[in-house]
Amino acid sequence: MTHSPLVSRRSLLLTAAALAATPLVACGRDEPVGPDGDAGLIVAKGVARARPAADAPTTDLATAVGRFGHALGAMREDPGGNWVVSPLSIACAFAMARVGAGGTTASQLDATFGFPRSGRDEAFNAITRQLVTAEVPPASAQRTRSAGTTAPPPVVCLGNALFPQLGLSLGNAFLATLAAQFGAGARPVDYTSPKAVQTINDWASRQTAGRIKKVFDHLDPNTQLVLANTVYLKASWANASPDAVAVQRPFSATAGSVSVPMFAQEGTMAYGHGSGWEAVEVPYAGGDIAMRVILAPAGGNPMDQLAPDRMAAIGRTLTPTRVEVTMPRWDYATDLDLKACLKSMGLTAPFAGDADFNGIHPGLYIDQAIHRANITVDEWGTEAAAVTAIAMPAGARVPESVINVTVNRPFAFAIVGGPQRVPLFMGVVTDPTG
Repeated sequence: MTHSPLVSRRSLLLTAAALAATPLVACGRDEPVGPDGDAGLIVAKGVARARPAADAPTTDLATAVGRFGHALGAMREDPGGNWVVSPLSIACAFAMARVGAGGTTASQLDATFGFPRSGRDEAFNAITRQLVTAEVPPASAQRTRSAGTTAPPPVVCLGNALFPQLGLSLGNAFLATLAAQFGAGARPVDYTSPKAVQTINDWASRQTAGRIKKVFDHLDPNTQLVLANTVYLKASWANASPDAVAVQRPFSATAGSVSVPMFAQEGTMAYGHGSGWEAVEVPYAGGDIAMRVILAPAGGNPMDQLAPDRMAAIGRTLTPTRVEVTMPRWDYATDLDLKACLKSMGLTAPFAGDADFNGIHPGLYIDQAIHRANITVDEWGTEAAAVTAIAMPAGARVPESVINVTVNRPFAFAIVGGPQRVPLFMGVVTDPTG
């Protein structure tokens, strides 16, 4: 699989002016080891992952994540091109920074990301605990399915980590919140050594099953802290046939008609339609996750369909319907320099030299932030990854009429999960050939 070139020299750079606050402490071991076996992992002493709060504002947070993702997509450099991001990954990384922010820095983060006024961290904990199925991706498995076999359940992994400079003291409340609500520990590194970059890249690669092997090419030796989040998804279609095969069919891309491999599947799916548009949630096997595919009116902008109010309106029209959906394979990546995007959205204070991240460590500011995401969709299912560095009943039934949905023009998609239908990934496909 070929992905677009990586952005060179991108990092989440947090620079410290002085040493202060409470030192990092190990989890009662001389050689601290994390839950995934990482030597050097350090968390706040005596702090366990919090149980999800029943009253956490998860719906508000899910709406905010979707709104941010749409706003980011509306600013993309090539409005006619393919695009994929994980708004959840970006929001989660910046939510970790928000834990230690104050003043204008905090208020701008809240405004840009739409974080709930209270219960922000508890909402992230509740949503991610609903979605996550494994700490790290399992070994790659065969994607095809034999007749009579059951598709495996979806794999959803979300990783949070901070990589402080060796010896840097971090705020105790900051560390405790990241451990309790984000499941994040610290992995100290020496940014004066190239090994720091390799440590971060190796962590990201492991968290994304090798789909994102490199976060950074190199880092400034003055870097004091990197905050990172990863999201990984691997899921099989619930209605994939053991003898599924893709055939060449025309797709009306932005630049003209192209021939692409397309596959079909039939089943009972949530379906809705309106004036010139159609939407269907194509379910994945064994879980509350689906891909919502939205065909915009001919000539319309697919990105408009991802606006939160529009997504909610579409969701209200969806009803269980017998559908045969024909859709293309696609495989592409998006790399973003988030600093420019976020500053144009009004988020400027965190990137200034006088940023207030005193709850983490005095003097820190965000120098750069990047996001990488990629997605592969075929007749068997979906595999997607991102990093931000800051059934079938038995027995006879009455035959049903079948709605045919052919995804053969530019469309929007959102992989949604949980009762709040939080968007793990969202994007636009204008040309499945890349």
